Amino acid sequence: MEIPLKKFNKSILTWLLLLPIWLNAQPPAASGLQYNSDGSVSFHYYNPKVKRVKILCDCELKHVKELVKTENLNSAQMQNDCNGWWHYTTPPLAPEFYTYQFRIKGRTLPDPTNPDSIRVNAGKRSVFVINGTPQTELYVSDTLYGQVDTLEFPVEGLVRRVLVYTPPGYHKESLWPVLYLLHGLNGNEQAWNNRAHAIYILDKLICQKRAVPMVMVMPDANPNRLVGQDEHVGLFKNLMLYPTWNKQEFEQCFPQLDSVLSILYNISSDPEQRAAAGLSAGAKQSANLAKTYHSFHWIGLFSPVVNKKQIPDNSNTKIWIGAGQSDFFYPNATRFSKRLKKRNLPHTLYTSIGGHTWINWRQYFTEYVQMIFRQTSEQ
Repeated sequence: MEIPLKKFNKSILTWLLLLPIWLNAQPPAASGLQYNSDGSVSFHYYNPKVKRVKILCDCELKHVKELVKTENLNSAQMQNDCNGWWHYTTPPLAPEFYTYQFRIKGRTLPDPTNPDSIRVNAGKRSVFVINGTPQTELYVSDTLYGQVDTLEFPVEGLVRRVLVYTPPGYHKESLWPVLYLLHGLNGNEQAWNNRAHAIYILDKLICQKRAVPMVMVMPDANPNRLVGQDEHVGLFKNLMLYPTWNKQEFEQCFPQLDSVLSILYNISSDPEQRAAAGLSAGAKQSANLAKTYHSFHWIGLFSPVVNKKQIPDNSNTKIWIGAGQSDFFYPNATRFSKRLKKRNLPHTLYTSIGGHTWINWRQYFTEYVQMIFRQTSEQ
């Protein structure tokens, strides 16, 4: 069928007139993340088909008083500009390493315009950094002088995954101090490095001679039913299975794990050259290991879930406790400290602002690794 020339010319003219309008209606090629001069950050997300978008960000506010009252912006409503774009600007933020996601119709997703992300059990989170302190230089370092190995081997009939960091200058001709670093309820062997950059922090502190060179072991310390979990295993399932942590399944298989790693990496068996630390439920596991096996001189408890059953029998055990003032486990931590004090057991109680967050745990880790394996006594 032939189109009359008159009608065809009219169609072309219509398209030419509508083209600028159509082009202006498309989303501009702009980043979803914008740094502002006052220290705030603006998030932008394009989706004209939804009616509501929230930003989930572990952002700490810049002013201390606000920090105590509001530990994060984990459910902020974004505003729609009626052109399909959603916007949200934070208050001024303190220098830190932050993560964020968008929540749409009950689902979370990373920023599609931000190439920087980390993987966690429930998927991916986009990341950004507010610079401004020497501490943040530790968090954002992407240069590694040591080495990291990823291992998988059977323990008690299950394949456990383990990350092992060896410091610069490592060799098998001598014994090395070792730190076992345990994750919390919703983590695995990747959690400490993905969420806190623990490997890069320790590596840089060692190079700066602020920490003793050590081997660091990060195992998947979940109970057996969650061993080897993938990112689709979320917080709710882990919460439902929390009672299984009380069975101490990881603690029971620890000697086998430790034996294999001692052969592979020639780590020390001297308790004074051995440390265990963990966050939340992982802190409880660390305390259990110290009490059960008497093979750890140094114990780090970050936002700990502990009680009098985890008090060590050995008075030579040096315990370091870290907790934020708005952490729901802060009363637990201070109560545990009082019990240790009554028994004249050496320990350090380190308090901070904020709550049950990776921002705090990264800070505790940084403080802790600079203290262990040194011959100083802190009380």
